[in-house]
Parts: sequence; C-alpha cells; structure tokens
Amino acid sequence: MEQWFQILLTIFSSVLASSGLWAYITKRLEKKDVKTEMLIGLGHDRIMYLGMEYIERGYITSDEYENLYEYLYKPYEKMGGNGSAKRIMNEVNKLPIHKSQYEEEQNHEHE
Repeated sequence: MEQWFQILLTIFSSVLASSGLWAYITKRLEKKDVKTEMLIGLGHDRIMYLGMEYIERGYITSDEYENLYEYLYKPYEKMGGNGSAKRIMNEVNKLPIHKSQYEEEQNHEHE
C-alpha cells in the first residue's frame, strides 16, 4: 500500500512541477486580469459618459442616480477603479435629484 502511495505522490509532484501546468495557470490568471481590466474600462467609460450627461443637464432623476451609483459606480470602485470617474461621481452627487417620470406618473394616479 505504501508503494502505491509513493507512486501516486511522485506522479502528483511531477504534474505540479511541470512547466506546462504552471504555464496554463499563468495564462488563465492573465485572461482573468484582462477581463477585469476590460470591465473596469467599460464601467469607467459608462460612468464618465452618463455622469457628464447629467452634469451638463443640471439634474439627475432618482432612477438615473440609482442606476449610476448602485449598478455602475459601486462595482467599479470595488474592482479597483478610481480617478476621473470618482471626480465625476462627486460632481453628480452635488446635482439636484428630480423625481423620475415613473414616480411622477404614480403620484398622478393616486390623486
């Protein structure tokens, strides 16, 4: 039984030490890094585009703010994004928040 264990241990150690396995693992990690970079880039682009639109318009609706902050900026920040998108978000936070069209329609229905 101990002989089988030695053989399996040797095989397992050989596989772990092989350069092919490490090359595969390294390649997988690089792909993940590239995907992460791409997601951060797309998040940054969308935050910048929408944020600038709202800043130029001079207000943001509550639905737009929720979309921008909760679904774009927070994940972007958690993934390591920062810089100009943070500055845009700080400016967006200063904008007056208007009720969304949906909220206004709901209020008119209840009157």
